[in-house]
Amino acid sequence: MSRSEENVRLTVGDAELTVDPVHGCRISSLRIGSTELLRQGERYGCFPMVPWCGRTGYGQFRNGDELHELPPNSPPHAIHGTGRDTSWRTAHTAADIAEGRAAFYYDLAEPWPYEGRVTQTFELTADTLTLGLAVETYGDSFPAQAGWHPWFHRTLDGRDAELSFDAAWQEERGEDHLPTGNRIDPLPGPWDDCFGMPDGVDVKLTWPERLELTVKSRSEWVVIYDEQDEAVCVEPQSGPPNGLNTAPRLVTPIDPLEMATTWSWTRL
Repeated sequence: MSRSEENVRLTVGDAELTVDPVHGCRISSLRIGSTELLRQGERYGCFPMVPWCGRTGYGQFRNGDELHELPPNSPPHAIHGTGRDTSWRTAHTAADIAEGRAAFYYDLAEPWPYEGRVTQTFELTADTLTLGLAVETYGDSFPAQAGWHPWFHRTLDGRDAELSFDAAWQEERGEDHLPTGNRIDPLPGPWDDCFGMPDGVDVKLTWPERLELTVKSRSEWVVIYDEQDEAVCVEPQSGPPNGLNTAPRLVTPIDPLEMATTWSWTRL
C-alpha cells in the first residue's frame, strides 16, 4: 500500500485500486491481477457524479421559487456535476490505507449555488470494492444527486463484455436526451439510457472465460451507456437524469444524501 503526492493506492490480495484525488477523485485504475478493468485516460477510469448525475436540463434547476443556472458543459445541458472537475482533500490515515480504505472530501463552491461538503469513501477487499458518497449541508437545504460513472473496458484479452440486467422499466428518452417522464418497457441497446430497478441496482458484466463483475446498489436508478466501441458504462445513481428538476431529493442539515455501490468480481 503506497501513497504518492497525487495518487492513493490500495492493494488487497491481487486487487489494486488507484485513486487520483487531484483530478476529480476518480478511480484511475482497478487491476485484478494483471488485468486492468477500466479504460485509461484523464476523462475515463471511474469518476463521481455529484452534486448531480447525468444531464440537468438546459443547465437550470429550481429550489423552491429560486431558479439557478449551471454552466452548459454539454450544450445545451449541464452534465455530471462538479466533483469530477475538483481537487479533493484527504480524510483518511495511513492505517486506513493499510486496511484497504480511503476517504476524501471537497467543499461545494461555484458554480454550485449552495454551500456543503461531499465525501467519497473507498473500501477494497480481495474480491469487492465498495464506494460511498455523502452530500451534507450545515446551512440551506438544496436538491442534489450522487452516483458514479465507471468506464469498463468492453474487451479484455480479446473477449467482449456481455451485459446482463433485469429492469422494471426504461426512462423514455426525448430528442433533447432528457427523460420525457414516461416509463417504457426496456428496449434493446445500444443504450445511453436510464433504467429503473425497484429492488436495487443489479447489473452483471461478463467477459467470457476471463471475469464476471457485478455492480449493485440499494438505489433503484442506473444509467447504461454502451455506444462506444471501447467501453461499457454502468452508472448507479441516486436519481434519474434531470432529477434535480423531476425528482428532487433535498439535502438538509439533519438529512444528508448518502449513496453506495458495491462491485464484486469472480475469475472464470
